[in-house]
Amino acid sequence: MPDAPVILADEPGTFPHGVLAARHPALLRAVRDAFPYAPEQRHALDALLTSATEGVIEPLGTEDDEQWAEWGAREYLGRSWFEVPFLWSESYFYRHLLQAVGYFGPGAWRGIDPFRPFKLAELDSPETDEELVALDRLTEQPVDEQARALLHGSLWGNRADLGFRLSAPGATAAVSQLVADDSEVLWSLLPVDTVCLVADNAGRELIPDLLLLDHLLHHGRARRALLHVKAYPYYISDATTADVVDAVRRLTGAKGAAAGAGERLWAAMTDGRLTVRAHPFSCTPLPYADMPEDLRTEFTAADLTIFKGDLNYRRLVGDRLYPPTTPFADVTACFPGPVAALRTLKSDVIVGLDADTEAALIAAEGQRWRTSGAHALIQVRP
Repeated sequence: MPDAPVILADEPGTFPHGVLAARHPALLRAVRDAFPYAPEQRHALDALLTSATEGVIEPLGTEDDEQWAEWGAREYLGRSWFEVPFLWSESYFYRHLLQAVGYFGPGAWRGIDPFRPFKLAELDSPETDEELVALDRLTEQPVDEQARALLHGSLWGNRADLGFRLSAPGATAAVSQLVADDSEVLWSLLPVDTVCLVADNAGRELIPDLLLLDHLLHHGRARRALLHVKAYPYYISDATTADVVDAVRRLTGAKGAAAGAGERLWAAMTDGRLTVRAHPFSCTPLPYADMPEDLRTEFTAADLTIFKGDLNYRRLVGDRLYPPTTPFADVTACFPGPVAALRTLKSDVIVGLDADTEAALIAAEGQRWRTSGAHALIQVRP
């Protein structure tokens, strides 16, 4: 993998610094208000807020400390959250948050997802209803047009309605915001026996991913599909197995084409054509270059693996400040088998751009294009 500086959060005004200084405190307050936590949990959340903004990195005080020591805590404990690798500090923050609310503890709050209210609110939003209704119009299009729209729906995540409506007049805006587009390469790799999709977020963003898998299975572009989700709640919106079930139920409870897709997905899960995986590595602060051998074996067996979302992109290519023109194939060379990335740009990491595209983006937006969420990419290494 090409060498490049690891991203830190120690510079005020940068995106990583803003996440640690503003986004994490806001999240802690939202979680604190979302549940009637007991004084013990509320005190622990308040202590984490102080630690994350003004203090230093502290041990968890659990048996997981040994594992996190292997992942970097031995080096980072006692240092400011802002002075260690950004990917690591984010991951450790969320592990501390789960510890604070008792997710892994022996009490009544064990296994209670602290982000569930936010996920369900998004899943049940009027915007989700509108996007599902749009599926009825999409089914009137040729199969290849449906596939293209569903791919873009998955790409744009919570802007999935843009993807579903690509066939409508004026709906090419989403396409024009692609900074890299290897979609034709992606389609050329299909059909396959096994496709693997590494999911990103739950709720409204997971539904387009499921609809894309349904299309691939239903139209013979894949015989079976593996859907990798997080082993437990991780970043605020990250999908778990429970979130997959919620999303499929949301589809089956809808009307029209959405209900049909939900019923097919339910059947595919029950007969093994769609299998959900939740490997422990999904919740580590490590790049996929460091994945364990059993997970590598599973990815090797897939004919195509699709990584969804920003966090998975950071872990796939490495959370580093590469020159944007660094070839995508170079930074994914260690991944076993054909790999694709569908990602809306929401962090500083970026590779695989041509020089003219990078220059045009900088001229128009400075460096804001990297993190605004207004641009996206489809990158493929066959």
